[in-house]
Amino acid sequence: MRRLRWAIALGVVLALSGQARAWADAASPWFVTDQGRARLIAASADPGAAATVTLGLQFELAPHWKIYWRSPGDAGYPPSLDWRGSDNLTAAALAWPAPERFSVEGLETVGYSGAVVLPITARLARPGAPLHLKAHLSYLTCSEICVPHDADLALDLAAPSRGKGGAGYAALIAQYQAQVPGDGAAEGLALTGALLRPGAKPALDLTVASKNPMAAPDVFIEGAGNAVFGAPFVAARDQGATTLRVPVSGDWRDLAGRALTVTLVDGPRSMAATIEAGEGDSVIDLGTLVAMLGLALLGGLILNLMPCVLPVLSLKLLAALPRPTQIERRQSLGAVRRSFLGTALGIVLSFLALAAATAALKATGAAVGWGVQFQDPLFLIFLAVILVLFACNLWGVFEMPLPRGAAALVERGPLGSVATGAFATLLATPCSAPFLGTALGFALAAGPAEIVAIFLALGIGMALPYLLVAAIPALARALPRPGRWMIQLRHLLGLLLAGTTVWLLAILSGELGPRPALAVALLLGFGALTLAVLREPVTRGALAGIALLAAFFVPTLAPPPSTAMVATTGPWQAFDPAAIGGLVRDGHIVVVDVTADWCLTCKVNERLVLDASPVKEALARPGIVAMRADWTRPDPAIAAYLGRFDRYGIPFNAIYGPAAPGGLPLPELLTASAVTGALA
Repeated sequence: MRRLRWAIALGVVLALSGQARAWADAASPWFVTDQGRARLIAASADPGAAATVTLGLQFELAPHWKIYWRSPGDAGYPPSLDWRGSDNLTAAALAWPAPERFSVEGLETVGYSGAVVLPITARLARPGAPLHLKAHLSYLTCSEICVPHDADLALDLAAPSRGKGGAGYAALIAQYQAQVPGDGAAEGLALTGALLRPGAKPALDLTVASKNPMAAPDVFIEGAGNAVFGAPFVAARDQGATTLRVPVSGDWRDLAGRALTVTLVDGPRSMAATIEAGEGDSVIDLGTLVAMLGLALLGGLILNLMPCVLPVLSLKLLAALPRPTQIERRQSLGAVRRSFLGTALGIVLSFLALAAATAALKATGAAVGWGVQFQDPLFLIFLAVILVLFACNLWGVFEMPLPRGAAALVERGPLGSVATGAFATLLATPCSAPFLGTALGFALAAGPAEIVAIFLALGIGMALPYLLVAAIPALARALPRPGRWMIQLRHLLGLLLAGTTVWLLAILSGELGPRPALAVALLLGFGALTLAVLREPVTRGALAGIALLAAFFVPTLAPPPSTAMVATTGPWQAFDPAAIGGLVRDGHIVVVDVTADWCLTCKVNERLVLDASPVKEALARPGIVAMRADWTRPDPAIAAYLGRFDRYGIPFNAIYGPAAPGGLPLPELLTASAVTGALA
């Protein structure tokens, strides 16, 4: 019995050593790193007489390290093999087992951890002859940091005449070959529909028929251009059909009608299919809508602090002061309440009018945005004329006579206050306050109901200070008693309005050129001078009216301005959205600033942050490309770029880099720490 046991043990050892030799013949040496190891393996050490040979690219990764799938997601790149130098090989097709998702700091990547074999089907040039493989492997391993690797792998497989047979790694390769997604029939899965749902939170709805309920489904989508997909969730289940809702961002608007490759993974089950997405209704999320309404309310309130609205606030301050006929008595509390309620009503009605116009324009397919009316020269001239008239009135140049009935309506009714509120809204539109861009992006990417709701919340937010005074009229009684200071205040406020007029003319110069803007300025000045010098009401009214009306004809006589998108100064260069992707792939960091002459918030960001130290020095460093886009005049390319981020107003700033290839949007009001932190 002792001899028999020794004989059996010796036989097992010899058999194992023979199998080890066969396996050694069917695998290349390991390429070993601190992050794991990789090698080539073959199903058999003997290629036989078949026209194809089954191979595998085997990875064994250290804990917490991963490699990437063929579509890596927001970052990374997949393993690649260069077979140059191989003999008897015509082609090698790499297959990809079902991957897993990794979510880190808002980035979604796709790949493998632990151990994986990527099956390879190699086609021989001369079946039956030896196969000599040489492969240059490039791959990326990532954990908290990413480490790229390059390795040269070699594997020789003998012909049958050389007598080197053996099972090789057929079972191991077959194990992972079974994990390569098929059409889903064997797993009881079928992709039956895809609908793109636009809105503030756009999504792609995938309908999946499943014999067994899905436990933890995940979806990976290819062929979508610059669209970015998040992790799916189950939106509905109905009689064996499950609707998976996949959040989508980036450039998603052209997904409808595009053929998409969808890989579905549900535990050990998987499938892959190509499907064309249709277009469905927008998605309305009640929780998100409530949050956006809160942001809109807060953004509207902050608009009162922006420099665009200060001239109108000054007009309202004058309205709260005693009129010349009331020098000996204060206004009644009721009159103050009615006045401020009228202004609040004018603001809210103006925002509702903007909402209606925006929804109508969007329905026709026109570009919509916050403050884009300042791209129209006629609108700028209209505001400039109104401001000149207001300034002349404050300086005592003229008093606007009205019919007795109309004067009584303005004096005792809300008409004048409503007009003040409407004027405040018009001047507020070139300003973008904190929280305003997020709320407007939500509204303008959604349907008419959301647009009206968000604009209404904006109007209520901006009207809150006036509503407060209306609720507590005694606040207005805190103003000092009438006196000579009132005349000086009127002159000062007239200067503020004149300064706003100069700002509007500067914007007009950027849109029409300096000469047409100078012509408008001269016409406005002549009109104001006529009102101040001539004493005959009819004559001065006629001459001033002719001069002010003539200003509106200047844009028709002005030649079209240059179509240049940006003036390149300092570290800034021309805005080229098509070049951003290539620059990022080459390892550059790209900083984008979308600005306009009419955007006061943009100018504040430029003066205090972007064009000042230390940000200016940071932007001039090697490897950083700074692009500035000028949206003073309409530009479809800039509008389309903003639309990719669901933004419809400016300022807008984004930073791209290897860790954020899709772009990292910055807040509306910039700080140096926000910019340098995003660069880091």
